[in-house]
Amino acid sequence: MADQSRRADAWLKSQSELSGVGGALNLDKYEVFAARFDLIDHDHVSFFTGQGRSGLAVRMIAMRFMHMGLEAAVVGEATAPSIQAGDTLVVVSGSGKTPVSLNFARVAKDVGATVLAVTHQDSSELRDIADASLVLPVAGTEQFGGTLFEQSALILLDSIVIDQMVRRRVPHEFMARRHTNFL
Repeated sequence: MADQSRRADAWLKSQSELSGVGGALNLDKYEVFAARFDLIDHDHVSFFTGQGRSGLAVRMIAMRFMHMGLEAAVVGEATAPSIQAGDTLVVVSGSGKTPVSLNFARVAKDVGATVLAVTHQDSSELRDIADASLVLPVAGTEQFGGTLFEQSALILLDSIVIDQMVRRRVPHEFMARRHTNFL
């Protein structure tokens, strides 16, 4: 029974850490950041990028944007178009200094696109480049590496999807029709 308790404790600890990030997030800054997504229109593309596990999280969010009927692309995918003025690039980088992500952010800024960043650093080059950014307070985690950051970034961006679904009046049925049927 002791092994089961330790396993359950790990589950509860992970859940507690994730809840702690949500509770410590500056909600005024969240509002400002989330409002930037209201400006995304159907005539422009929302690009998503992150390296490593952050990249896995942004792929899920790009898919949800597509489900909402918005043009969405993951940077680096063969089907991603070129970024243009008026488009948006969402960059997820825990350190805020990942060279590839910084390069993508600079390219986006150079063409007149909006750059939105999610990081855990109060000060970083990515935040300097970005039009808006949100810092996730993930210090003190017992989870390996950037795990808590990646989990929190996914939940944060999923909350923005929920908000956009409501604001854009996108019903679940619409999104379900856009979900893959290659099963």
